[in-house]
Amino acid sequence: MVKRRSGTSHESRVTSHPRSAGRADPQLVADLVAANRILAQHGVLDGWGHVSVRHNRDANRFLLSHSLAPELVTAKDILEFDLDNNPVDPKGRNLYTERFIHGEIYKTRPDVMAITHFHAPPVIPFGVIDVPLKPMYHRAAFIALGVPIFEIRDAAGMTDLLIRNPALGRALAESIADKPAVLMRGHGATVVGPSLPRLVGRSIFLALNATLQAQAMAIAPGKPIKFLDPEEARLIEAREGYGLGRAWEAWKRKAMKK
Repeated sequence: MVKRRSGTSHESRVTSHPRSAGRADPQLVADLVAANRILAQHGVLDGWGHVSVRHNRDANRFLLSHSLAPELVTAKDILEFDLDNNPVDPKGRNLYTERFIHGEIYKTRPDVMAITHFHAPPVIPFGVIDVPLKPMYHRAAFIALGVPIFEIRDAAGMTDLLIRNPALGRALAESIADKPAVLMRGHGATVVGPSLPRLVGRSIFLALNATLQAQAMAIAPGKPIKFLDPEEARLIEAREGYGLGRAWEAWKRKAMKK
């Protein structure tokens, strides 16, 4: 059983710091800022939740804002972390309590380049009922192989549901396994992607698919729903990202308007 550290809080700071991988690509930092703003505008992120991206100079480092509401994040708020979730230079600022989600998934998933954790209301019901989240439409084809549910009680017994330490981060990473998303019972979801644009798209479309599936279930209670066929999903996924660049640029322009 995982024991929670006493005194761990949103205000926690780290006293020993790893060496920097060097200055991150300014465009990557700008895109990370945009990802925060876009997901906030789409209601995926609210005052909580966070987005990270792997450092372009070192796969053993990632970039993440200090503890701040996503829609307020700017380039100067972005910090560098190692995969043990230690900041290179926190600059005296508070860190996200659940930063352990990011480092532990990056350790186990070399294919993952970006991660978001959020509490969007549409996904919450599917983490607490025995109805799997399945792809309703083409933009959600990436979940055709299933969306696991992380049950924190199995990892740590009774907790406040937050991923407060590396052990819980590892348990979440084991739960998501090789999938693009995991639901977190009573909490929210974590989504991974091969790039920031794809991550942002997946996060938006996961929440939208949950809304559409709930609507279909409400329109025809107990009736079968015609989800995407696995072969349809495979064919769509073979071209995943097709046209996403157009949406990404539009989302960025809108999100970054003064």
